[in-house]
Amino acid sequence: MKLQLAVVVALNLLFLSQAKAAPVPFGIVIHGGAGTISRDSMTPVQQQAYETTLKHAVDSGYQVLANGGSSLDAVSAAVVILEDSPLFNAGKGAVYTYDGKHELDAAIMRGDNRGAGAVAGVTTVKNPIKLARAVMERSEHVLLAGQGAELFAKEQQLELVKNNYFDTEFRYQALQKALKALSKTPHQAQLRLSPAFPLEWNVGTVGAVAIDQQGLLAAATSTGGMTAKRYGRIGDAPLIGAGTFADNQSCAVSATGHGEFFIRYQVAGDICARVRYQGKSASVAADEVMQELKTVGGLGGVIVVDNKGGLSWHLNSEGMYRAKRQQGKAAEVAIFKD
Repeated sequence: MKLQLAVVVALNLLFLSQAKAAPVPFGIVIHGGAGTISRDSMTPVQQQAYETTLKHAVDSGYQVLANGGSSLDAVSAAVVILEDSPLFNAGKGAVYTYDGKHELDAAIMRGDNRGAGAVAGVTTVKNPIKLARAVMERSEHVLLAGQGAELFAKEQQLELVKNNYFDTEFRYQALQKALKALSKTPHQAQLRLSPAFPLEWNVGTVGAVAIDQQGLLAAATSTGGMTAKRYGRIGDAPLIGAGTFADNQSCAVSATGHGEFFIRYQVAGDICARVRYQGKSASVAADEVMQELKTVGGLGGVIVVDNKGGLSWHLNSEGMYRAKRQQGKAAEVAIFKD
């Protein structure tokens, strides 16, 4: 009897040692910015345009995953589509600086070894997310800025454009409104926190997070920053741990909103830290952080994917352009909070 029991135990142990863990479902979540987005201020035609572009982007990223591609390729593909759309504050639709130009930021990160690449204040790179990935994969650095980043882009033979390529009438009108509001106060910093400088002027930062069939997490974010920004201002998007973060031990996050708050409260990194060290689900952790951020005046949203394949989004503003698609399911697109 003892011999039979020993044989059974040995066979069970052998089976368990050879059995492979059930694969987590792959999936992707994207965002196109959060802020004051209401049904009353959006025409049906505008809503359809946003929903169509979001679905195209999330489906493109999902197809990469479905074909066995990496999460890095998936988030890159989705973000490039959003950068190329004039609807969002990234790439083609980037907001204007105080001087009437465009300065773009982007970051990308992988969750297995925390490899990361970011660029800030670039002015001629058609797709900043491609440059951020080149920094991660083809340099020893994490963050390049300004003229140095432009030179690196040229060396990597990335597509360059004139700065006016990023011009759009909607963003130009937003700049005029911002300049008028700024002329009424000598303290720009105070204005930033007042109702006189609406968050919707900056809506459109884009991002994506994904998990692939191998379980690799990735996050990517791209933005034109803040309308009428000055002095080379850099927001949270290219700062690892603030607006972009990925860690296979916990989750991947891309953020959008008032960047200064996301920097000061290390939003993306804080969410993943609560998952890893407090044992909370990524959804609970993200909701907690966004609600706490709101109490200090930080408005915006985040998209999240955890290492079990869970996809979620969380916002403390009136709306966020967003979409997600998980393995075996149709794409889900949303704009308004309710």
